[in-house]
Amino acid sequence: MIYTVTLNPSIDYVIELDSLNHGSVNRVNEENIYPGGKGINVSNILNELGYKNIALGFISGFTGKYIVDSMIAKNLNCDFIELSNGFTRINVKIKSNEETEVNGNGPNISEEDLQKLYDKIDNLKNGDILVLAGSIPSTVDDKLYENIMKRLEDKNIKIVVDATKNLLLNVLKYNPFLIKPNNHELEEMFNVKLNSIEDISRYAKKLQDMGARNVLISMGKDGALLLTENNEVFLSNTPKGTVKNSVGAGDSMVAGFISGYLNSNSYEDALKLGSASGSATAFSSDLATKEFIDKLIKEINIERR
Repeated sequence: MIYTVTLNPSIDYVIELDSLNHGSVNRVNEENIYPGGKGINVSNILNELGYKNIALGFISGFTGKYIVDSMIAKNLNCDFIELSNGFTRINVKIKSNEETEVNGNGPNISEEDLQKLYDKIDNLKNGDILVLAGSIPSTVDDKLYENIMKRLEDKNIKIVVDATKNLLLNVLKYNPFLIKPNNHELEEMFNVKLNSIEDISRYAKKLQDMGARNVLISMGKDGALLLTENNEVFLSNTPKGTVKNSVGAGDSMVAGFISGYLNSNSYEDALKLGSASGSATAFSSDLATKEFIDKLIKEINIERR
């Protein structure tokens, strides 16, 4: 079974207007509400590609209920822990002449609630896949991902981590199956400026030397680069299209990669489906559909470096 973890999910309220005028009333041209959170996005795309999975994490209040109801409506399996305080956060994403985001904090997570998550994690079995995606809430120890991976290190579980900077660097000692920073996050980790594919490949190799089995670097319009545990380096292009929505594109790439790997046990195929899935979401107003992914995959070329 595949499990995803979203510690701080959200309702994403996405609005579009001609221009954002501070200090005055603004009228919205279009508005949409989506259940959000990186792990939830991964769960959605996995399900779209035919892989059943279970979404874990924390919810609270009326907004948390909306997320569960939305996922059930899509036949997504979830096993969230319901918190007794606050409400699942609302993130406002404003699209006008530029994009502005206002993200909520979310409820407090107690030690008792954390233990409930650990109990669920402890039930994972050999052969399962676990996706740890997104930031860790400020009310929780920032070693949470490390603690989860330590609990599972004696089991044969493929763990995927999509997080930033120290959250990612600190789990490498537990040899995650896959990590997926983007090129800008890679620069932040090593405090460098990456000017070429060779630069990106060199610093991705450093992450591999630190413990990651496979390193996938998303590079926006420049495609993606994959270093595999078999010492292969693959580079994918990006298909042609207009970016409508950057939110969830990286999560879709992760889900596509997992699906592609499970389909064929091939890292090359995994990169191909991952790139198509990420692009399909970027070119859509919401998360990608399988139909659109299948269309774009025909435009993906993989080059061995």
